Amino acid sequence: MASVEKLPMLQEGYEKLFSELKALREERPKIVDAIEEARAHGDLSENAEYHSAKERQGQVEATIADLEDKISRAHIIDPTTLSGDRIVFGATVTLLDDDDKPVRYQIVGQAEADAKRGRISYNSPLGRALIGRKVDDEIEVTVPSGDKFYVVEKIEFI
Repeated sequence: MASVEKLPMLQEGYEKLFSELKALREERPKIVDAIEEARAHGDLSENAEYHSAKERQGQVEATIADLEDKISRAHIIDPTTLSGDRIVFGATVTLLDDDDKPVRYQIVGQAEADAKRGRISYNSPLGRALIGRKVDDEIEVTVPSGDKFYVVEKIEFI
């Protein structure tokens, strides 16, 4: 029997997925109306409006199924309840780069990842390299722009 893999995420990520799902569910009746209206124009073989509406319907249904799957497998983690000396999901990590310049990241789920906001996925190359590390550990990561070297300066659970 196959086990269902849980998806770790913060509460914020869960709420984001749920609001996306709600918006798509609200779009369903509008798509059905567009299909009905396009059908009324006659010959479906050359009806671009009909084909466009049907294509959008397929995209929306596929996205809804994907979001429902992610929500059903969600494992919400509150970083403030965590502690320890190792980097885990939800931890906020301060790293020193090659130039001893500090960079700060929080390890989050894929739905919440936004490097510009300092949030990286636990599945990203850097995220995978950080999990399980301690303060003063040295990390080498291969990213699209080349090899990067970091030293773990601080681990926080905020």
